Amino acid sequence: MNTNKNEKFNARTETHDGVCTVYLTGELDLSVAPDFRLVMEPLVDNKEQDLIINMKDLKYIDSTGIGILLSVLKARHGMEARFEVQEVPAQIQKLFDMTGIAKFFVTQKNSQ
Repeated sequence: MNTNKNEKFNARTETHDGVCTVYLTGELDLSVAPDFRLVMEPLVDNKEQDLIINMKDLKYIDSTGIGILLSVLKARHGMEARFEVQEVPAQIQKLFDMTGIAKFFVTQKNSQ
């Protein structure tokens, strides 16, 4: 998918007891944004299940990836459906803090 040295992006989903968790791996940037959108679209509108993004193995995110997360947040908020991010790596949490978006995400168990 990527022809440069970026780590291959992957979004894997698991659903248990009304909770859908999306596990992100690699680098979420402009080149893989369409793939991420395809994974997220059917999940966002299902207000019957909670939606969690696990970022433990995410190495990098650019403004395009952040924009997708914000659009998911906005959609889920409008439906009054639960959305949170989990295990945000320190370097990504720092980016969220610097850009001021951290306050909008419900987070659990940030990685070091």
